[in-house]
Amino acid sequence: MSAVTTDTQIENASRKAIEALYGNEIKDFKVRVVFPFATDELTAQGGLPTEEKRDSWDVQVTFLLKGVQYTVDLVIQEKDGQIIYTRLIDKMEPL
Repeated sequence: MSAVTTDTQIENASRKAIEALYGNEIKDFKVRVVFPFATDELTAQGGLPTEEKRDSWDVQVTFLLKGVQYTVDLVIQEKDGQIIYTRLIDKMEPL
């Protein structure tokens, strides 16, 4: 896999991971938030990672699947685009 540094690359890596987890029938895929992330630092000890200290991206995405909206958090390594963490944040019926 190649490096993930631009917004487009982050979106593509995120979409690929979500499609691998949830299938190809997702709709309205959106990257909501992107934060720099340092895997070897604890936020409680050193504050939030800066652009210089990051080695990964913490990405929050939303999408629809069969009428249900999902919000998922991903951590994507910058050097190779591998997903090292994922969790479902929210699952709800849209208003």
